Amino acid sequence: MYKKSIQEFRKSKKLIPGGVNSPVRAFKSVGCDPIFFEKGKGSKLFDVDGNEYIDCVSSWGPLIFGHADSDTVSSIQKALKFGTTYGAPTVIETKIAEQIIKMVPSIEKVRMVNSGTEATMSAIRLARGYTKKNLIIKFSGNYHGHGDSFLIKAGSGAITLGLPDSPGVTKNIARDTLIASYNNLNSVEKLLFKNKNKVAAIIIEPVAGNMGLVLPKKNFLKGLKNLSKKYNCLLIFDEVMTGFRVSKGGVQEIYDVEPDITTLGKVIGGGLPVGAYGGKKEIMNYLAPDGPVYQAGTLSGNPLAMNAGITVLKKLNAGVFKKLEMISKKICNGIIKNIEETNTNAIVNRIGSMMTLFFTDKSEINNYDDAVECDVKKYAKYFKHMLDMGIYLPPSQYECCFFSLALSDSDITKILRANKTALQKI
Repeated sequence: MYKKSIQEFRKSKKLIPGGVNSPVRAFKSVGCDPIFFEKGKGSKLFDVDGNEYIDCVSSWGPLIFGHADSDTVSSIQKALKFGTTYGAPTVIETKIAEQIIKMVPSIEKVRMVNSGTEATMSAIRLARGYTKKNLIIKFSGNYHGHGDSFLIKAGSGAITLGLPDSPGVTKNIARDTLIASYNNLNSVEKLLFKNKNKVAAIIIEPVAGNMGLVLPKKNFLKGLKNLSKKYNCLLIFDEVMTGFRVSKGGVQEIYDVEPDITTLGKVIGGGLPVGAYGGKKEIMNYLAPDGPVYQAGTLSGNPLAMNAGITVLKKLNAGVFKKLEMISKKICNGIIKNIEETNTNAIVNRIGSMMTLFFTDKSEINNYDDAVECDVKKYAKYFKHMLDMGIYLPPSQYECCFFSLALSDSDITKILRANKTALQKI
């Protein structure tokens, strides 16, 4: 069934570290070899063996309209006729900046980069340069890319592979990152009080998506905003995952909290590599060439990614999010029903079209400590059963499903039938 994928993995391991270019793709936490994909169309993925899967990952978020969306593909093809990159200003960069600013009220100016990691790294450098302070506060289980400052009690692949702290991150860099507990304002204030006038910024996934999906408790995000004002530091929302995915204005729109800086990615590239960070003019004007904080990128604002991104952003309207909600709610409610009918120890966390099924005895997952107590072995068995039934899920308990508009009623029925069978088997 997976013969060619196994052969391709053996070949890739000889040439690529671990055989993959991003660690979670290795399928280590689910105890099997990775699937090598050949193409995607709509809600479906097809592997090199010819197997077909209903995709519940959507390339980790950007594919709101499914694979090979005709409008997005057409915009890339049109741009491609004129070249792939210029390393110089283009009009499309201004247009997408205008669109982002229009959709996210907290952003007055925005700088394009090439990845979410670049966006978060640049955001904290800007925060440090603007405030003239060195320390940052992050949260256990929040993943902000693989920048040195963030690989301390990180989420996502770091949890999956059991490497919350990475060799190569120096002690001096680690000392500049303070760790708070997600959904615990007291833990944040203790750090701010202990390090008065030293903290440049608090950075957070306002909805955590890298220890599985974990939602902020009521008034947690507003409490962070108040603390950032009280202790004169910046608040950075990492909305690389959630920006334009959970709503037009991201998590900050849903919870009515305006950060000082927002980082973005995924959706704004329509599936091509991209990132961005933006905020108030006063802060963003500290960036070179206007200000002293340096950040650059040869391929930043790449015309292919910008054309793909603006095509997707302009398609996002109330109807899109209403339909996404209907699809996601139907899947979520169906899984909850299956959990109850099979007497499985599991819960589901969801916001919009992002969702995680946690195998746990707990009634809630609120932070990193809750997440790491989940049954990863049971998730691995569940993942394999679903894969064999043609449902492609995140290959880690600590990742999210991302649903697309391409999912049909028959796709949803198949997902829920497979889910019930898999829960019965484990």
